[in-house]
Amino acid sequence: MGAAGLHAGSTAARAAPKLARMSEPAATRPESAARFPGARVLVTGASSGIGRATALLLAREGAHVASAGRSAERLEEMRAAAAGAPGTVLAIPGDLTDDASRGRLVDEALRALGGLDGLVNAAGIIGFGDWAATDLSAWDRMMDINVRALFDLTRRALPALLSSRGAIVNVSSVTGLRAFPGVLAYCVSKAATDQLTRCLALELAPKGVRVNAVNPGVVRTNLHRGGGMAEAQYQQFLAHSRETHPLGRVGEAEDIAQAIAFLLSADSGWITGETLAVDGGRHQTCAR
Repeated sequence: MGAAGLHAGSTAARAAPKLARMSEPAATRPESAARFPGARVLVTGASSGIGRATALLLAREGAHVASAGRSAERLEEMRAAAAGAPGTVLAIPGDLTDDASRGRLVDEALRALGGLDGLVNAAGIIGFGDWAATDLSAWDRMMDINVRALFDLTRRALPALLSSRGAIVNVSSVTGLRAFPGVLAYCVSKAATDQLTRCLALELAPKGVRVNAVNPGVVRTNLHRGGGMAEAQYQQFLAHSRETHPLGRVGEAEDIAQAIAFLLSADSGWITGETLAVDGGRHQTCAR
């Protein structure tokens, strides 16, 4: 199939071959075979960064992807970039901080795809400040986007995921595993994401739904710029981060997308409740 996008009630979506359940052992397949033929996956934060890279990778691997993000223009650009992929991409712009928008997103994805086999919660923001610089407004905004919206979207998608015995991957951070100065609210929001991942994994395991998280280190995306970091400061931050990550480089969005794809796939069918550090070894070092 091309990547012209799925439409509500699309026959392409309805006729897509069923994916082997994402919680079952992987079948033997040729190395060149797509991992997700016909899989139906909702990816948030898909207009940039890790979400975008994940949506494109899944489409290249044969999945039908409902991609959500705030920028309709960037979602359309991403959808065009998937042209020629065996999977398909649907762009659904919206604001995840809005209750009605979250409901519409899930409804549109289900209507277009006919169900869900996977959910990738990649949307999120970062904010800077220690305890003295973090007022309640900044705290609430961080928790609203990084925790509350993630939980509510997952809650709305769960009936479909339970039906398919699907898989969920949350995008957390190395700051969920280790404490870092100057990003207090962000650290706490990602620690909450990790605990939510573990709690949901425990509750949903008997129902065949797996829940895992990836915990990236510094990745070259627009996250820090979007959080207010000036360009010169960001370039200095990237240079410094090459020293703080033991493998000697910062991550690329594709590094994280590959880990997400693994956790969605049947290759990880006996893994749940995991918070996987994908950070060039950063979580093993001291804050510096």
